[in-house]
Amino acid sequence: MDTIFNAIRSGNSEAVQSFLNNDKHLVNVKDQRGSTPLLLSSYYGFLDIVKLFLSHGADINEQDASGNTALMGVCFKGHYEIAELLISEGANVNIKNYNDATALIFAATFGQKEIMRLLLNNGADITAKDNNGHTAEMHAKNQGIDFAELMNAIK
Repeated sequence: MDTIFNAIRSGNSEAVQSFLNNDKHLVNVKDQRGSTPLLLSSYYGFLDIVKLFLSHGADINEQDASGNTALMGVCFKGHYEIAELLISEGANVNIKNYNDATALIFAATFGQKEIMRLLLNNGADITAKDNNGHTAEMHAKNQGIDFAELMNAIK
């Protein structure tokens, strides 16, 4: 199991494909932190590996030990293309982690304006509050992002 996670961390899509060909159950296995292969490959920004896991039936909304999803990871890291793919494949944009943060709150906290726009266009809940009582709008303001302007620009 550790070997597939090492292959993901190194971005070795051929090795990942080989592991999946040999053991289809690896698609949703969890590491010691509760991360799935999809979550880890999304976090690292390996689009080709993300596509591999999705094509093998990875659970797109699976959460790690902290309640984070693959979509939350890309919102934190700023991997727009992967966020777009995950949403198009059915990722739930409103799942909360154990701190009550959503993907939109992550994107706002880390100043990921384009991902925020993507999430808003796909039904992200603007009223959700994290465990500190802060909304995405509050986090966006801390990053110098005009949330009202974003809201006016959505479809």
